[in-house]
Amino acid sequence: MAEIQPVRGWRYNPALLTQIDDVVSPLFDVVSVRQREALYQQPLNSIHLSVPRPEGGLPPHAAAARRLAEWQAAGVLRQDELPGIYVYYQYFRLPGSRRERCRKGFMCHIRAYGWEEGVVLRHENTLPAAVNDRAELLAELQFQTSATHGLYRDEAFALERLMDEAIQDPLCRTEEDYQGARDVLAVIQDAPTIRRFQAVLAARQVILADGHHRYEGSLAYRQARELAAGPGGSTGREPWNYHLMYLTNAASDDLRILPTHRLLLELPASLPDAELLARLAPYFTVQPQAEAQDLPEIIAGKRWAFGLYLPGGAAYKLRLRPEVHADLAWDTTAEVKDLDLTVLHYFAFEKALQLGGAEAQRSGPALAYVRGLAECLQRVDRGEARAAFLTNEVTMAQVEAVCHSGAVMPAKSTFFYPKTLAGLLFSSLENDFSVFDQVFHEPQPLA
Repeated sequence: MAEIQPVRGWRYNPALLTQIDDVVSPLFDVVSVRQREALYQQPLNSIHLSVPRPEGGLPPHAAAARRLAEWQAAGVLRQDELPGIYVYYQYFRLPGSRRERCRKGFMCHIRAYGWEEGVVLRHENTLPAAVNDRAELLAELQFQTSATHGLYRDEAFALERLMDEAIQDPLCRTEEDYQGARDVLAVIQDAPTIRRFQAVLAARQVILADGHHRYEGSLAYRQARELAAGPGGSTGREPWNYHLMYLTNAASDDLRILPTHRLLLELPASLPDAELLARLAPYFTVQPQAEAQDLPEIIAGKRWAFGLYLPGGAAYKLRLRPEVHADLAWDTTAEVKDLDLTVLHYFAFEKALQLGGAEAQRSGPALAYVRGLAECLQRVDRGEARAAFLTNEVTMAQVEAVCHSGAVMPAKSTFFYPKTLAGLLFSSLENDFSVFDQVFHEPQPLA
């Protein structure tokens, strides 16, 4: 199913690898404004390409293009001589755990498949303005500045041994990134080995974990290039037909999804806590709890169970009354209706609190999305939020079930951890395929 190709990667000059932590950057939406500002102060940081700002009288995308040209001319960024599969390992610990885990994956080009082709599957919707921004940046730079994250399932773990061998000879490594992970990059440039990677992916679909806007930006840019080329004007092998992706095995225990909690920011000022609880009671059993800190443990593993935290330290366990689930009236699949977050958004936010339907909740000002328990409690205590609704994490099995059903999840359903870094690898959309690349256009089956 999925066609992948090796990349003639662009990377930071080896002289800069001793300060790799100063040039890599996190995904834009997972760090605070203060953290982003600190990144912009680093003159060679990859954020100037991936999320550019106006500079020197130029709009953001033009400023990024000028900076990219300067970096390439000065040798800040250099292109590898041979194409390869770039192995990317992230060593990390989950909050509260001393066990070090390792998420194993690799970066490559994947053909930019439209959703209707059923090869790359999505689990969330996108915002058109954000997709257009990514497509316009791609058109301006002719450069892919950060890999999206895709998942394939291989219960045989056919590629892990090959990646384990490659990672013994790393190209670079971070000391500790912003989320406490250690990132290690290596490359495989052996043609027979690359064909094995291609053969494994050729039999599989890919679920997009992170980067829906960037992936759709690649689709939009490809479509624009095809339209400009006209009928018969492209071969399907031009670099703009491909997208830079980081692929990990969904069968691995070290692929982790963390919960994203909901903060209720707006309610009528006159609505007392007792009335809020009364509105929830027809849909949920409401049980007071002694300690808010215990809520995640109390609801862990329980279907349709949530924690509720109110001003003054009041904590409650909510659990949907099973008999009301049949009343869930959203026009979606059974797999989506079964999700905890669908239950929360429909029965708590739409029915009990009258925040409107799914789109109104997604685009309106009433809800915020927070990953840490401590931040949830603090924002309620400071009066920045009216209430915090604590959730369990979505499982990988649920993500796969929803994707294969053809539906999407509620907004901010998944937080795959750790997040990938931008700046370890870039790829070009210029027509620079070498003769060596052509070797890989017809993947062979595994022996």
